[in-house]
Amino acid sequence: MIRKADEELKAIWLEEFRTLSPEAKGALKRVLKALHKDALQRAQYQWRNNKAPMAYYWKVVGVYAGHIARAIK
Repeated sequence: MIRKADEELKAIWLEEFRTLSPEAKGALKRVLKALHKDALQRAQYQWRNNKAPMAYYWKVVGVYAGHIARAIK
């Protein structure tokens, strides 16, 4: 059931991304790469300051932003 929902969401999002202009895709990719870099730096800062929950949060944000940026063609 979850797999079916994931496939449906993926289809919706793929269609949405396909409608974007090349310029919009490029801008989105640049923004996501910047978010990826910034979030990973914030994660390291939080980890050094012994704030593991916030480090985890920023690490996840960075990973997802990086994955989405690489998925944009």
